[in-house]
Formats: sequence, C-alpha cells, structure tokens
Amino acid sequence: MKYFIDILQLRNWPLFVFGCANLLAALVFSLLTIFSKSMIRGTNAWLKPFKFALSIAIFSFTMGWYTYDLHQPAAVSIYNWVVILLLGFEVVYIALQAGRGQLSHYNISSPVYSFLTILMGVAAVIATLWTGYIGLLFFNADVNLPYYYVLSIQLGIFIFVFFAFQGASMGARSTHTVGGPEGGPAVPFLNWSKQYGDLRIAHFIGMHALQIVPLLSWYILKNTFATVALGLFYAALAAITLVRALQGKSFLRNTKAEKFSVN
Repeated sequence: MKYFIDILQLRNWPLFVFGCANLLAALVFSLLTIFSKSMIRGTNAWLKPFKFALSIAIFSFTMGWYTYDLHQPAAVSIYNWVVILLLGFEVVYIALQAGRGQLSHYNISSPVYSFLTILMGVAAVIATLWTGYIGLLFFNADVNLPYYYVLSIQLGIFIFVFFAFQGASMGARSTHTVGGPEGGPAVPFLNWSKQYGDLRIAHFIGMHALQIVPLLSWYILKNTFATVALGLFYAALAAITLVRALQGKSFLRNTKAEKFSVN
C-alpha cells in the first residue's frame, strides 16, 4: 500500500494532495454524521458532503494516475487547477450548507442560493468537459502502454462524462426521485430509494466506469476486443438503470411481480 501511495504522489502531486484533503474532509464529515442530528429531507445533513468528498478524492487519485501517462505537463497542470478550484468549491459549499441545515443542490429559495446552485452546475460542467478533453488527448499521446489499456481509459472517461451530464436530469427536476416523493425506505449509506426510480443509481454506475473499466482491462481482460465489449456492456447497464429510473421503477422491484400486479 505504501508503494502505491508513493507512486501515486509522484505521478501527479497536486491531485494527490487534493485527493488526500478530500479524504480528510470525508473522515470529518463521517464523524459528523454520527454526532450531528441535523437532518435535510429526512437524511443526515452531513451524509451528502461525506459522499461528495469521498467521490472527489477517488476521482482525483484516478485522474492523477491517468494524466501522468500523457507526458503533457502544461495541459495536465491546467487540468489539475480546474479540478482543484471547481470541485473544491463544490465540496466547501455543500459542507457549508450542511452546517446551516440547508439544501445545496436544488435550492432556489433565494436569489443567492439560486445563483450558487447555478454556479455549482457550471463548475461541474466545466470539470466534466475538461475531463473529456483529457480523454481526447489520449488519442494522440505518445504513451508506452498496451493499446487495450489506453482504450479502457478512454472508454472509462467517455462513459464517465456522459453519465456525469446525466446529473443535469436531476437538476432539471430539482429531485433525484421519480414516481414518488423523496424520503422513505432507502439503501443504507447510498440512500437510494427502494420504492421509486432513483436517478442517482445510473449516475453512480456510469461515473465509476472511470475506475472499473481500466482496472478490469489491465488486471483481467488484457485484450482489446474484450475491453470494448466490457465498455459496451457497462454503458448498457448504466443506460438500462437510467431508463428504469425514469419510468419510476425501483432497481429493487421485481419486474415479473410488476407485470403480475398490473394484470
């Protein structure tokens, strides 16, 4: 583990530090979920900043690892600061709102909150598009890596970008639940609805293609065709989950039972 950490910080020091800062923030937020009773929409107020900080930490470590192989220090340096400034703003604002017992996302209760909600959306869009640009750079990069692995990084990034933008569907609805109200029975920690469609599930699955597709390609598949097949399968899985959520159906609900109940 120490060897991995040493290599990770050598590959991209700024994103390594940013990732560690978010891990530390996630630890603090996790403790606050235990000791704080503040609730937002029926959920502990500190659960959202915890999940965001943890997710951004994983994202930072992942992109820090990938960008090293581009051997384009100027482009990578700009990308690092885009990620640090924009995603750093998101974590700080989400945490501040949790401390105030206020919504961060979907909050249009005042002109200031509406502006900050829009600003968060703009920050997420810019960071996502810039990550897609990094994926494009791999097409012409002079990398000393197997082609199937480079392809897996590109597939992971492009699936990530698509399902990151899928988050806009939640912003447009001002909710992540489809077919019923927010709250109610949910999956522990993840807080995904067990009763209705939940747009966060496809969002989660799609965005973690960034890690899963390259890891499976490098350690298990080691083949270009198999890597493409994995990417298509993974994208299809996320898409099916999205369609099901848009239909207002819980990912836990049995399809046969639904048909029987209708008949």
